Amino acid sequence: MKQPSSSEAGVNITFLGAAQTVTGSMHLVECNGYRLLLDCGLYQGHRAQAYAINHEFPFDPRSIDAVLLSHAHIDHSGNLPTLVKRGFRGLIYTTAATRDLCALMLADSAHIQESDADYLRRHGKEVAEPLYDLSDVGRTMELFHAVPYRRRILVLPGIEAAFYDAGHILGSAAIMLWLTEHGRTVTLLFTGDVGRPAPVLLRPPDTPPSPAYVISESTYGGKHHQPVGTTMEVLRRLVERAAHERGKLLIPAFSVGRTQSVVYYLNQLYNSGQLPNVSVVVDSPLSTSATHVYRLHPECFSDTVRRAMLADPDPFGFESLRYTRSVEESKALNGRAGPLVIISASGMCESGRILHHLRNTIEDPTTTVLLLGFMAEHTLGRRLADGAESVRIFGEQYRVRARVETLHSLSAHADQEELVQYLSALDKSHVEHVFLVHGEPPAQAPLTERLRELGWRSVTNPSRGETVQV
Repeated sequence: MKQPSSSEAGVNITFLGAAQTVTGSMHLVECNGYRLLLDCGLYQGHRAQAYAINHEFPFDPRSIDAVLLSHAHIDHSGNLPTLVKRGFRGLIYTTAATRDLCALMLADSAHIQESDADYLRRHGKEVAEPLYDLSDVGRTMELFHAVPYRRRILVLPGIEAAFYDAGHILGSAAIMLWLTEHGRTVTLLFTGDVGRPAPVLLRPPDTPPSPAYVISESTYGGKHHQPVGTTMEVLRRLVERAAHERGKLLIPAFSVGRTQSVVYYLNQLYNSGQLPNVSVVVDSPLSTSATHVYRLHPECFSDTVRRAMLADPDPFGFESLRYTRSVEESKALNGRAGPLVIISASGMCESGRILHHLRNTIEDPTTTVLLLGFMAEHTLGRRLADGAESVRIFGEQYRVRARVETLHSLSAHADQEELVQYLSALDKSHVEHVFLVHGEPPAQAPLTERLRELGWRSVTNPSRGETVQV
């Protein structure tokens, strides 16, 4: 990693996470003698590798003056308690909805780590101690500072920021920075995760001011999503299959964003009389709590959802749906015969209650596993999506006899053309460089080529640890 000297003028950006990969978003910005982080997410992948990356930072956490957080997803926020545990004492700037979601999600992350370690310990497996506990989460939440959308604030001397709605999940934001050093101001836009032009629940992404430099996500840089109109048809078809075969439909879903979107569509099917008479269970305490937070922030909803709420005030509830919290309720589902729909976290099948449901049903041919969107490398979700004949769950091998389907229309990420559309709203002549992050090389390469074809001056894919001066 390049180490800039104190005599060097200019702003330095070091890409420390989600660089040529999709998890662990974290970028270090150095300006005017201050250091701030854009996101501080958990890296997800092979357990040993992930633990090593998440456990040790490539900097002294005490040297970080502030964090700007794009949104609450764990791959963007999940390592904040480790940062605080290691000595960070600055403020964490984000939107009000993101703060409210992080209070739930970080506590849930600590609980999952402790539960997984306890399970492995009881079964004689090798155990890595949790990265942090609930007390670390409590100290972290004390440092959060909520910022309204589109309001320019002073973060540190010479560093100003504004948050613009990203349309990705509740509270998500692109972050615009004005970085002033030696009388020169550099403008930098960090997109966070960019949502779809017409999200299921939320308002579409804002168009921020045009910057000189852009750090843009590229998760689906090489893909084109299925039409959103296919979502309800796929859900209806799979629920009907479960009803006909008296089987189970497992839907691994992120507790924030994806779960609420699935429930919203199922609610629409129910209201229109198209949902078969099958019990639907959201088996995740975090999903249950996150749905309550969604209910607290209707100002983030799209006009379509607001109009629908005039007739149905609760878009996240219907007669055959119930939410669970207790371990006993979750365990009871494994002994329950189908037909049954279970929506449970985590979305990439790396932790949480979905692992127990998969272990219980993955060898049953009447089970269908519906994967929603992108699955990162080295995750159980990716192995299932790639058609693995057998998978390891909690250290034991299981044959995959369940049917596995993937639905990309529910993705909260913009696809290639939607990313191009988002970036094209900026003044291209003003942008000097686009850095593509939060994407794997096969996704970044076609997006890089597409942007260059459209006349963007400079587009690169920085690697982890790479430093640039702007």
